[in-house]
Amino acid sequence: MAENEWLAIGMIVSFFLLTTIGVPVAIGIALSGFIFGFLGFGESLFNLLPHRIYGVVSNYTLMAIPLFVFMGVMLEKSKIAEELIEVVGYLAGGLKGGMALAIVVVGVVLGASTGIVGATVVTLGLLTLPVLVRRGYDKSLATGCICAAGTLGQIIPPSLVLILLADITGQSVGTLFAAAMVPGLALAALYCLYILGFAYARPASAPPIPLEERSSVTGAALAKKAVLVIGPPLALVATVLGTIIGGVAAPTEAASMGAFGSLLVALLNRRLTWPLLMAVLRGTTRITAMIFFILVAAQIFALAFRGLQGESLVHAMFEALPGGVNAGLIFMMMLLFILGFFLEWIEISYIALPLFFPYFAAANVDPVWLAILVAINLQTSFLTPPFGWALFFLKGVAPPDVTTLDIYKGVIPFILIQVVMLAILFAVPELSLWLPEVIGW
Repeated sequence: MAENEWLAIGMIVSFFLLTTIGVPVAIGIALSGFIFGFLGFGESLFNLLPHRIYGVVSNYTLMAIPLFVFMGVMLEKSKIAEELIEVVGYLAGGLKGGMALAIVVVGVVLGASTGIVGATVVTLGLLTLPVLVRRGYDKSLATGCICAAGTLGQIIPPSLVLILLADITGQSVGTLFAAAMVPGLALAALYCLYILGFAYARPASAPPIPLEERSSVTGAALAKKAVLVIGPPLALVATVLGTIIGGVAAPTEAASMGAFGSLLVALLNRRLTWPLLMAVLRGTTRITAMIFFILVAAQIFALAFRGLQGESLVHAMFEALPGGVNAGLIFMMMLLFILGFFLEWIEISYIALPLFFPYFAAANVDPVWLAILVAINLQTSFLTPPFGWALFFLKGVAPPDVTTLDIYKGVIPFILIQVVMLAILFAVPELSLWLPEVIGW
């Protein structure tokens, strides 16, 4: 190998070492890129850097990120999730495992309306975990269900993962949103099937809500409450996704509608106050700044890696694999899955993926299908020990009698379900390509 290719390998290794010793990810990305890029080319390599950074901060598609974050934080902090859980719990309470099913359904709704894993997991954990344990639910089932449901927002649109993947792959956000709908809902359906199977096999570990309790809210009163509580968030999500997928509005324009709509939903629920608005703005600023800091730092790394002929190295590595393109896809999926044990999705997206996508683009692999495969794979990074963020979030709000081991044991079946969903999508690409083709994207 050439000297620069060795430098490209050293840059990747140094980044992982910096992350391992506790250096913040964005700083580690930028530092390794600067050092090894300078060793290979001197300062001349970075003459293009201002242009690349400007391209990030002025990207019209990426402008949707703070708006979608605002929508999610507003719906989370206005406590709408609490009423959602109560209503859906009563609707499904007569089934064995009904409360766990309700958590998955609420996870779908919250995922589509907020997309913020930490907020969803914490909310579900605070409101439902003590109740599930008190009702006699198996602790592993309860914790695994909460963690898995809380991560559905990473694949069910509107999702920040899909927005960034659209930027990386050069696809439209609307196309990826449409492509993710069927796989995302199918994954939620697999969660529900597992819960029903668990409840059937071990009914004492997933009991229904007692009839006396359910009888307090029934019939017309429950139906009215369901419409009033579930209707506004679903209408907001349908409006945002409908305008994007239908081609009526660009993602950024639809995101602005979503942000304004979240204000209206909070106002209709009489929860829009000045302190709430300030808290939402602070939360939005913090999350957005973190995302864009990593995006800007990743430009330094990507520029240095490309300059050091790292892309040629990646191409040669994939071409050396026996089995052709499919073997390369399986290798990439396995690598992303392993990286998910140690890194967050945004770091994997902007460090690993730009290295691999050019090879698959040259091999004429459908970029939409590939992006959805990657999105489902990245979702596992929130659940895989030891650094799965959903595990940390839930442990932080779990009752004292729920141990870390309970949480780890609980997420394993749901990780396996995600892998099964990944295999199904790999074998049946039409699951992700059907809806965009029907719409005409």
